Parts: sequence; C-alpha cells; structure tokens
Amino acid sequence: MPIPSYQELMLPVLKLIRDGHETIPQCIPPLAAQFGLSQDEVEEMLPSGKQTKLSNRAHWARNYMSQAGLVTQIKRGHYELSNEGRKLLAQNPDKIDKKFLTNYQPFQDFLDRGSLAPSDKSPSNEIELATDNETPEDALARNADILGRALRQELLTAVLAVSPSRFEQLIVDLLIAMGYGGGDPAMGQSIGKSGDGGIDGIINEDALGLDAVYVQAKRYAPENKVGRPALQAFVGSLTGEGANKGVFVTTSDFSREAQDYLTKVQHRIVLINGDRLAQLMILHGVGVRVRKTYLLQSVDEDYFAEI
Repeated sequence: MPIPSYQELMLPVLKLIRDGHETIPQCIPPLAAQFGLSQDEVEEMLPSGKQTKLSNRAHWARNYMSQAGLVTQIKRGHYELSNEGRKLLAQNPDKIDKKFLTNYQPFQDFLDRGSLAPSDKSPSNEIELATDNETPEDALARNADILGRALRQELLTAVLAVSPSRFEQLIVDLLIAMGYGGGDPAMGQSIGKSGDGGIDGIINEDALGLDAVYVQAKRYAPENKVGRPALQAFVGSLTGEGANKGVFVTTSDFSREAQDYLTKVQHRIVLINGDRLAQLMILHGVGVRVRKTYLLQSVDEDYFAEI
C-alpha cells in the first residue's frame, strides 16, 4: 500500500510516543505493522538517498506536533508527550492533521513565521508549494522532477536546432565529459563530413589510438525511431574499421527490432536515446549551467549534545 503521508502519521506517532517510543527509529516497526507496509516500502528512499520516506514523514509528523506543543524534547532525538499532548489523547481524537494543529496558537505562530507573501509564490500551474499531504522534501522532489522533465525537453529542442556537425561535436564533448578518453578533449574528434562511412566521431582510449570508441549520432524527430537497418550499417562500419566498441546516439528512440538485433552481434554497442541523452547532458554539465543552488540543511544534533 502507499506510504502514509506525514498527516496520516501524526496520531499514530503521538500514541507511540505516549507508549514509550521516544525516537522515530523506535516508531518505524510499529508504524510499518499498523499500515501493512512491505519491507520494500519501509526501505524506500527519498531522491536524496539520505533517508527513507517513512522515516522522513514520521519526523515531520513529530516536528509539526512539537511546534504545536503536543510533544517536548527530553534529550537529543528523544521526545515525550506534553500536558497538551496527554490531554488531547485523553479525548480520543479520530485524527490529527495540519488543520487540526492550527487550533494550537504556537502552531499558528509557526505557520505565520514561515508564510510567503503572494508575490513570492510561483505563477506556474505545475510548480507549487507543499500540499497538505506533502513534507517539504516531498514537494522539493516533486517540483525538481517537474523542472527536470522541462529541462530535458528544452535540451532536446536545442539539440535538434543545431547543425549536423555541431551535433556530432556535442556527442563527442559529452563522451569526453563522461570520462571516455581519460576526459581529455584532445582524445576525441568529430568527423563532421558526409560520406563518413557511418562514423560521426572517434574517442581514442589510449594515446596511440590502439583502442577507440566509434560514435554514430542521428538527429531524428521523436516519432522517427532508429531501426535495425541503421544499426546494421553502423556494425558494418565498425567491422570495416576493425573496431568492436561503439556508441549510437539519437534524439528519438530505437525500435524493438533494432534493440533485439544488438543481442546477435559480437560488437559492444551502447544505445543512447533522446531522454537518456538529455539526462547525461544534465548529469555531466554539457549544454547546461547552474542558475541557482538550494542547500538543504538540518540541525546537527551532535553539536548541541551535552559534553
């Protein structure tokens, strides 16, 4: 089942803290059992890879309740119910959510301190602040995905607009940035001419050129997939050069027949379609630049621990 939102976790976490589960790690097993989560779901990570989604949401549930004054910290990472928290559970509430917490003035003050002026909000229909069921990390991940998809599309549009020779050089630049040829630009070259025998670029893996990666690059519209004949021609070109390693790049995609064909040849050929091309360009900083960086930080509890 889906991992519960941080709001769905508020009441269960509060009850667990009442029952002596002072830390979030102590809360995870009973939460997993209560919501019927599989081990894979319990271990599912945030995009950052630093924390599980369940643990992150449980932390936010506790933190929001702490802002409302329902739990208090007794030592680093350990919490207990406050008088307000005990009074609330004595009333046997059906649920606790963000709206409910606004009944507590400390939580309302917390929200007021963190609110944005209307002019600060994004006008985009897709980019938005955290919804009621999202932690800030969830919202960051969702909006980063939206921005990433938009950037990949913009990149492919830009790639389709360059000249054929510039596109070939772009692919060589990317492979060099990925570490081929030792990352040395002098080890790569684009052929940049017609009648190139199906080879658009060469990356020498050693200074003498004894080991080389041959490149074929095709700028195709998204609906025009690279078929088996194009790959057969590329394999023929590699054979003519006495080479066995190649990279075939397209701005579109490869047909199933083309992909199946590669399983029947001895050559080592890597296929890179348009979406993968854009991802690699972003990852290795080719054709993109950093416009703004957001640094996500957390309190260093070790620093504040009593010595």
